[in-house]
Parts: sequence; structure tokens; C-alpha cells
Amino acid sequence: MARIGLGAALIVYVLDQLSKIVLVEHMQEVGRQVVIPGLFNLVMVWNTGISFGIGRDGGPIAAWMLAGLALIIAVGLTLWLMRMRRPKLALAVGLIIGGALGNATDRVARGAVADFFDFHLANTHWPAFNIADSAIVVGAITLLVDGLWRRRDTNKNEP
Repeated sequence: MARIGLGAALIVYVLDQLSKIVLVEHMQEVGRQVVIPGLFNLVMVWNTGISFGIGRDGGPIAAWMLAGLALIIAVGLTLWLMRMRRPKLALAVGLIIGGALGNATDRVARGAVADFFDFHLANTHWPAFNIADSAIVVGAITLLVDGLWRRRDTNKNEP
């Protein structure tokens, strides 16, 4: 199962970094770009905080601390991944690892995480995000849903 998770982590990491290389340059040239009017824009947002801009005033030291925390989490998840026996969970953990490493790379290389994808309805915008963020969310939701369903199925079998 480790191959599944590590493969997913590698794919997410590479896609995230490639998208950031292309989109940072593109967005610096064109600025905000409307892709689907009233629903989706490409934007250039530098997130120096954790998520949704929380903790964004920490400066360069905070960027390094957050990158270090992401690396510690990735190592812990990798150790857990080595003991997994279920492909779906290995994939979910791999998504989280790849996303965490992608955003940690941004923090170290750029001092902030590059976010581009801006979904909205009318004037109500979801915070901008990137491929790494998406992978982390999908992986976390998969783990959460699996944990809830697995516990429910286990309780059904108890007397």
C-alpha cells in the first residue's frame, strides 16, 4: 500500500509544483483572469498564513516554522502509510503528504504559498486555493468519511 500512497504523493507534488511554475508567471503577466464568468477566476494570491490567511502576519520565521510543521506531519503520515493495508486510505494519506510537501516547498522557496483558483457565486468568493490544497482536502475528507463509515459498520456487527 505504501507504493499507492507514495505514488499519489509524488503525482500531487509534481502537478502542484508544475502548476505553480506556469501560473505564477502567467498571473504576474495578466493579473486576474475570468475563466467562467460568475463562477471561476484565476487570481494570484500569496498566502503567508496557514489556511484562509490565518496567521499571515508571522513573517519569514513563520513561513519556515509552517514548512517545518508540514514536514513533520508528512513524516508522521509516511510512517502511518507504511503500516496501512487498505488502498483507499493509502491513497488518501498520499494526497495529504503530496499536498503538504507542495505547500512546504512554496514556503521555503517563495516565503508564501501561491494560490490561484477562485471559485465564487456572484460576489461570494471561496478563498483562493491550489492543487496541493485540493489534495489535502480530498485526502482528509476521505479519511474522515472512511472513519465514520468504518466505525458505523463495526458497531453493526457488535451484539
